[in-house]
Amino acid sequence: MRPITAASLLALTLSASVAAQKQPWDERKPAAHVDLFVAPDGSDSADGSAAHPFRTLARAQAAVRTRNAGADVTVTLADGVYRLDRPLAFAPEDGGQEGLSVTWQAAKGAHPVIAGSVAVTEWRLHDKARGLYVAQVPAGTDTRQLWVNDQLAPRGRIAIDRNAVRFDTAGLTLDAATLASLKGVDQIDRLEVEGTGFFTNRIAVAERLDGARLRMRQPGWANNIWGYDTLAKPVSPQHARLYLGNALGFVRQPGEWYLDPRGGRLYLRPPADADPARLKVELPRLPYLVAIAGTPDRPVRDLAFKGLRFSYTSWLGPSSAEGYANQQSGAYLTGATAGYPADPIGTCSWGCRAFETRRNDWSQIPAAVQVSAAERVSFDGNVFAHLGQVGLGIGNDAATHASGTGLGARSIVVERNVFTDLAAGAIVAGGIGRSAHHPADPRLADRNITIRNNRIAGVSKVFKDNSAVLSTYVDNALILHNDVSDVPYDAIDIGWGWGLNDQGGNPIYRMAERGYYDHPANLVYDTPTLHRNTIVAYNRIHGAKRLFEDGGAIYNLSASPGTIIAENYVSDIPGKIALYLDEGSKGITVRDNVVDGAGKWLNDNTVKASYPLRVTYGNRATGNWHNSEGIGGVWDAYGDNLILDDHPVQGSAWPAAARKVMDAAGIEPAAGPVAYGEAR
Repeated sequence: MRPITAASLLALTLSASVAAQKQPWDERKPAAHVDLFVAPDGSDSADGSAAHPFRTLARAQAAVRTRNAGADVTVTLADGVYRLDRPLAFAPEDGGQEGLSVTWQAAKGAHPVIAGSVAVTEWRLHDKARGLYVAQVPAGTDTRQLWVNDQLAPRGRIAIDRNAVRFDTAGLTLDAATLASLKGVDQIDRLEVEGTGFFTNRIAVAERLDGARLRMRQPGWANNIWGYDTLAKPVSPQHARLYLGNALGFVRQPGEWYLDPRGGRLYLRPPADADPARLKVELPRLPYLVAIAGTPDRPVRDLAFKGLRFSYTSWLGPSSAEGYANQQSGAYLTGATAGYPADPIGTCSWGCRAFETRRNDWSQIPAAVQVSAAERVSFDGNVFAHLGQVGLGIGNDAATHASGTGLGARSIVVERNVFTDLAAGAIVAGGIGRSAHHPADPRLADRNITIRNNRIAGVSKVFKDNSAVLSTYVDNALILHNDVSDVPYDAIDIGWGWGLNDQGGNPIYRMAERGYYDHPANLVYDTPTLHRNTIVAYNRIHGAKRLFEDGGAIYNLSASPGTIIAENYVSDIPGKIALYLDEGSKGITVRDNVVDGAGKWLNDNTVKASYPLRVTYGNRATGNWHNSEGIGGVWDAYGDNLILDDHPVQGSAWPAAARKVMDAAGIEPAAGPVAYGEAR
């Protein structure tokens, strides 16, 4: 490494960031302490003592509100499953008061589960030839996910050849063989079309079958056939996949299932060699588990969760007429658009003016655990597993939060947790709308969010376009010492907005074919966004980008002054991009990273065709080690994107300085056990 040390610069930056989060109450005098206890075999008429615990979390929450005015309160959960009838809502009165704290924690050696599901039992044989079993569930019950023996079970679906269908503005016309596969499907309006492309994972819901034409519900279909990487015209057809799903007739493989809400029947083909009578089947019935939200005037404060497991939810948004018109990394488009083209497939499969105007209007997937309008909330040693959406959402847009209050998350700490077996990403910090990048009220700004020493593996299993960790418009996000593996898309994404909302805007989007700023709601701002002072350092990333071609293992969008991507170890992403500075990236330092086994170790989105316009510039890649020579974009003096003190390596001949980075990346030994081990 270089003598002055860029490492010392990073250390100083981190020290200042941590110091900024240290508050006067860290040295406050000892306060009174109240202990409350909960156990599955307790009683809500008890007093909540260790000898006489409460039974439900709701009863314990009510007790906290009567005890936390002048004391720190700890609620200790005994081992077992706590099934919620409704999600838990934590308001300002549920947190610490006047600098005191409230902690919800597992009892020593216990692994309590907060569950949004019901257990399904009493299976009976339905079709011996197909190996299908059925169980009764309450009529009207719906879910997009099911867990069998604590593994996410796939819904029945079939792959279809793109050459077997013809797309139009109303739906698809099927060839004879594909049409024959729908024989016997008695609920066409539950059928779904799903496609994965170059970077998107799209879902649309059927309305009816007219002869060979499968008509789709609107506006979800319209929003899935325009823009970029669409259902009808993916960027890279050779990498794209198309499916028909959610029909009983498509349950063909062991482990697959189908739910009939109208009849109240759940069908399952058990995993191979499994005894249906011994299966552990969890059917989600809640759309999320926990919502923590105050207001800008009165945020939730000083609330901690330790050693708990959050499990079994299902987000039903894609089952609606909106479908899931995915755009990028969990963002999706809803509703109708003024000026929608008459021929979207022909004229808007690589963007168009009407589409570009909507970039500030996209929505976010709601999380199972949601935090907004809150300060000093921490998650330490928990497990987020078996969830039908994003695991943890911090300061997302208002429409994403069940409370209706978004943003305003400050001094949030997420450390030593496990995130696994999730339908979507692990953590999303920040919003993507106008109020997120330029909040009218400074109290809505998302600031000082620390994501450290977490193990993230096997996430984004359904919504495969989701990055494992996404931080958008956050001032001082610290993403440090995490271990991220086995994900279909990016590992860590920071920033948002393609430079559109940066100071002075993006000149490419002023061009007539884009016309973004022609819309009166899309402003050219004179001030920067909140995406700044982000540090992505010491992370171990392996086995990312298992599916999608686009994006990078570590990826940035838009300007981010003071941001450093340093001393990360990225490996095992053959043919893919490791470090990607996408559109509008400015002022970013990429230094002392190790990249092992990538297609391109570094990429920016600049192309000569955009000259003399400068959109992505002022970035430095310094002192990095890599055994791939692949570089994308334009790195030169005109663009002021420079590669300095570079260290190409042959094979595995890593020098000592590189090995030091490799050894230090990932979860710190001093962090101790992460959560309580492997998720159960």
